[in-house]
Amino acid sequence: MAGAAEDKEEGSLSLAAGADSKSYFLQKFYLLETLSNFYIIGRDKTRSYWRVLKISRLEPSELNIVEDPTTYTERECAELLKRLREGNKANGGLKLVKRCYGIIGFIKFLGPYYMLLITEREEIGTICGHSVYTVTETDTIPIPNSSVLSNMALSKDEKRYKKLLRIVDLRKDFFFSYSYNIMFSLQKNLCDNETGQILHETMFVWNGYLTRQIRNNLRSTLWTVALVYGFFKQVTLSVLGKHFKFTLIARRSQHYAGTRYLTRGVNENGKVANDVETEQIVTEDVFGGRPIQISSVVQNRGSIPLVWSHESSRLNLRPEIICRTCEFSQSYPSHVKLLLTDFKFQFAVSKKDPKYGATRLHFENLFSRYGNPIVILDLVKTHEKKPRESVLSAEFLRAARVLREDLSEENGLVFYHLDLNKYFSSGATNALSLLCKSARKALDLTGLFYHHVVADLQPKESLTSQQKPEIDSDSSSVQEISSKVGDKNSSQNKGSNCTGDASENPRIKQRMLQNGVLRTNCIDCIDRTNVAQFAYGLVALGRQLQALGLSDDIEIDFDNPLAKDLMDLYEAMGDTLALQYGGSAAHNKIFCEIRGQWKPATQSQELFRTVQRYINNTYTDPEKQDAINLFLGHYRPQLGKPAIWEHAHNSNQHQNAGGQRVSYDEYRNASLFFRRSYSDGNILAGSDVNQVFENMFQKPSVEIVRGRTPLSESSPQISTGELLSHCRDTPSIASSQLLQASRDDHESDPGCNNERGDDCDCSDFINLDWLSSTESIFEEDAHQSY
Repeated sequence: MAGAAEDKEEGSLSLAAGADSKSYFLQKFYLLETLSNFYIIGRDKTRSYWRVLKISRLEPSELNIVEDPTTYTERECAELLKRLREGNKANGGLKLVKRCYGIIGFIKFLGPYYMLLITEREEIGTICGHSVYTVTETDTIPIPNSSVLSNMALSKDEKRYKKLLRIVDLRKDFFFSYSYNIMFSLQKNLCDNETGQILHETMFVWNGYLTRQIRNNLRSTLWTVALVYGFFKQVTLSVLGKHFKFTLIARRSQHYAGTRYLTRGVNENGKVANDVETEQIVTEDVFGGRPIQISSVVQNRGSIPLVWSHESSRLNLRPEIICRTCEFSQSYPSHVKLLLTDFKFQFAVSKKDPKYGATRLHFENLFSRYGNPIVILDLVKTHEKKPRESVLSAEFLRAARVLREDLSEENGLVFYHLDLNKYFSSGATNALSLLCKSARKALDLTGLFYHHVVADLQPKESLTSQQKPEIDSDSSSVQEISSKVGDKNSSQNKGSNCTGDASENPRIKQRMLQNGVLRTNCIDCIDRTNVAQFAYGLVALGRQLQALGLSDDIEIDFDNPLAKDLMDLYEAMGDTLALQYGGSAAHNKIFCEIRGQWKPATQSQELFRTVQRYINNTYTDPEKQDAINLFLGHYRPQLGKPAIWEHAHNSNQHQNAGGQRVSYDEYRNASLFFRRSYSDGNILAGSDVNQVFENMFQKPSVEIVRGRTPLSESSPQISTGELLSHCRDTPSIASSQLLQASRDDHESDPGCNNERGDDCDCSDFINLDWLSSTESIFEEDAHQSY
């Protein structure tokens, strides 16, 4: 069957998402109702496995879900539905309500529970044969039937909460996969075997709170999808007449999520605002869709990890910065102390956190997620008529120095500073050249991921330890350090293998691992940061193409058509991320100048985006922040307590647990507090860098400090449930089968296909025309072409 083959070609690499010890994934669902219950029928891609879920409709404000443990055939499921229909004839029978593609979760405000469903999806790409979808339409359905609904369900506040929830538009920039852990990087998927509940409690899954109750009750993730918020784009590009598939993914963290002026800096748990992981994947575009070689590189952006915010002002386009961890110190150079003295009236000076505890937690998180070293690229201004950004940059560097005094030596942190605005004044090409120079040094330190895909190679064991390179010289230059770390990484990559020993087959290239990550920031982490990430992506792409054998040249010039294609992709990603956090598309002056666009047109575009951003930040962001806090579970409505819109909209608001506002740690289960997330997205690395550079504002300035890695915690134990007493036992499936290609998503179906490539609902067994005079359970929704 072409549709199934499109989802996973024969012999493609298994990167199975957690399906709770099942070798299949439910992808199509039918919601049916009786007077007393909802029944959800779920089936796999090939119609081989059918499951049943029952939800009581007699509870006005409670959620009662029971899963039938039986795995049915299509014929058996049809017989079960006929019995349900016959048994409910006196009460209205069994009716088809919706066809859907997954459960987003359940939510409760002041009255009943609501069920959020994906009713339409669109395939937007594949990774190693696993389909990735975006949400194009959703529906919210109240659970209780009308006879048991309380008056609260029709109250003014309940309607306002429902309207507030709709502000989080699930049809924009949310994506998911049934069989691939899209919340993790490619390297982590290949090198780790994490499955099940833990996948839905990670930092890049946005509906973890909404699905927690059903997952805890059923001890299963079979019925729910894990939604990632950010950006996904896959295109086919070419170099020297050779085609390759390019995938750009941005994953936005749900920790300390929010809008531009209401979430800034770092919170007390070490989570930063606007935390986004960007992954760039390059695969061979081979006939039949089967990738032979694959490479990826990961970079990170996030707000400056200090406790800082903005003064609220509707009259000021550039509100003043308030740094609450800033304090005067003799360790500052004299010219920096002068800036601080002149600017002190704008700061709320506090010694609440003299050791930068929140900043330390943030870097421990990064070390655990990405390994060693963490390379910081700070792009904020250092020369201003009225010091503003420069004070944060000075404080950021000082924080790195303070952390160095008492942290262990197993991790390395490299600090670069580049005043992008200053160098842009001498031309966009000059600014990009400097960014590419910094990118080369960062890539020399961290390396990238490369894997030779072979049909019989499966990820059988995780990388649990890495040989860490030793660098003992305290007088090494940054170039020498880069060279040493790069050499050690190459040696390490050749000596270890997460999927098998490639050296046994001389035709297979040695696997390479990325160790560490580049972390880029400016003030907002949306405009300048995106340009820097493009430069890093451009340098990385040259090395990826060389690793795949598609090009002999490791450098890609700015006037190369490939560079222009990549710029378009990063500009689209930057605009999307900027709209999510900042309220307008990104300022792309550098990209416009590189393309040679007419300057007045660029200036008018920049002015429009500035005004749009100001209006959204001032007038719509408070309500948007409330909606995000409601969706993520940071705020839970309660009767008799102030509503969310009655709270003041201050920066870092969802960490102030006033009334029923819940902090991140409070709403997690006890064993899933904030340190548990340190393993999220971990791509495993190891190197040690040990040199300190004291210059602060030179081009580039570098500081290297060391940190320690915290321990992570395990998931809580969860209870299970049963549905029908007459059901036979479900056959057990070994957990190792999760690493095999899932037959529902990838095997051929002898049935027919529609033009979208999905399988049609044609069947000899289940013919439920009796559910509706005009609809059948088998009719597929009209599919959009991919």
